[in-house]
Amino acid sequence: MNEKAVKPFGLKDKIGYMFGDFGNDFTFMFSSTFLMVFYMKVLGISGAAVGTLFLVARFVDAFTDVTMGRIVDTCKPGKDGKFKRWIRIMAGPVAIASFLMYQSSLADASMTVKMIYMYVTYILWGSICYTGINIPYGSMASAITDVPEERTALSTFRSIGATLAQLVIGVGGPMIIYMTDASGTQVIRNDGKIFPVVAGIFSVCAIICYIICYKCTTERIKIQPDPNAEKISLAKTFGAIFSNRALLGIIGAAIFLLLSSLMLSSVNTYLYADYFSNIKALSVYNMITMVCSLLMATITGAVVKKYGKKESAAAATIFTGTVFLALGFLNVKHVWVFAIAAAVGYLGVNYFNLIIWANIIDVIDDVEVKSGKREDGTVYAVYSFARKVGQALAGGLGGYALGIIGYESAAKTQTAEVLSGLYKLATIVPGILFICVALMLIFVYPLTKKKVEANVEFLRAKRNKKNKA
Repeated sequence: MNEKAVKPFGLKDKIGYMFGDFGNDFTFMFSSTFLMVFYMKVLGISGAAVGTLFLVARFVDAFTDVTMGRIVDTCKPGKDGKFKRWIRIMAGPVAIASFLMYQSSLADASMTVKMIYMYVTYILWGSICYTGINIPYGSMASAITDVPEERTALSTFRSIGATLAQLVIGVGGPMIIYMTDASGTQVIRNDGKIFPVVAGIFSVCAIICYIICYKCTTERIKIQPDPNAEKISLAKTFGAIFSNRALLGIIGAAIFLLLSSLMLSSVNTYLYADYFSNIKALSVYNMITMVCSLLMATITGAVVKKYGKKESAAAATIFTGTVFLALGFLNVKHVWVFAIAAAVGYLGVNYFNLIIWANIIDVIDDVEVKSGKREDGTVYAVYSFARKVGQALAGGLGGYALGIIGYESAAKTQTAEVLSGLYKLATIVPGILFICVALMLIFVYPLTKKKVEANVEFLRAKRNKKNKA
């Protein structure tokens, strides 16, 4: 044999996979946290218009996500694997596209020009370039290993990568982008001219992370497209996928999770700047949540091994929902009491985020058990599209909600009614949505610890039989 012996799964794979999401979230989390602020406060575009953009882009994603998934599943693997080559191809384009979204030099352009610019650059980044790298990256975990504990480790390290990006963006971002003017009001630094500088730095960091991911990961589970296999139409594929209860359950949980966490992320910027008048507290809150998430990663594997992913995630999200509902009804006025309580409450969501990507691999296995066909890319694309719907709804909901409570982006101070509305948007609304995440896991998602282990054994026996034939 001329093939080199494949290195066993180890820390190098976990570190490499971690850097993949680190790279993704340098552009994704920056967008989730500050893009709406840039559009509204720097370009002067209304919250309703921004929310409409997010919804329109998701319709585009319905085609681009699934198209990319089908490309990944049907293309013959290259020398560097079925999934890794797309990381190499798309790393540069996604970083450049992200940088192009934050051009503050257009602040004085006409509203028509700004709207065209907003649509073109956002769809280029999110619907085309980010899709082109994120779907192969997310699908790659099932090709790195087929051992459940190792897949959980990959999910945990992936989430650590996202946490590191959030730590950089969530803690450093507000301090870099905001400043306090002579009157003590929190304002955007240099009238928004800081945005392209920060975006450019984060884009370079993303490329470096993608290179590390590419160099350190190894695809071990080789699944070649079968040239003699019956050609199955996209409609039949979707029929099989959408009849899978596990996929529907995790999609429902993910949408509620994104609605709550991303809207909270967007509204928090306004809450701490306008309601508490202390943007530094937001940085401290973000730092506490990120550090706690990193510490939690050390026990995630043991918790999952004992209780299972579904069971432990449901309990964790109930805890988070309860804490945020309590904060909403208690109407806390002290910024540091609020920030610490919210950070502790968010531990439950951080836990679910650490393991959710292993849930997706479990779903991919379940689809193969039931349909007999392995379609990592297509299943992940459907899930990715559903996540983007959640992101769009979160962005749209955030923008529309700010409009409903009467938030004025041009005003330096907001009315008491607006501030009260901001507080409810940051506590009661996400609290209810976090409880909905748990309900989806408990009553819809069927992959218990026992079922996951049975699926893995079934597929391993199937592949061993095929290799011996």
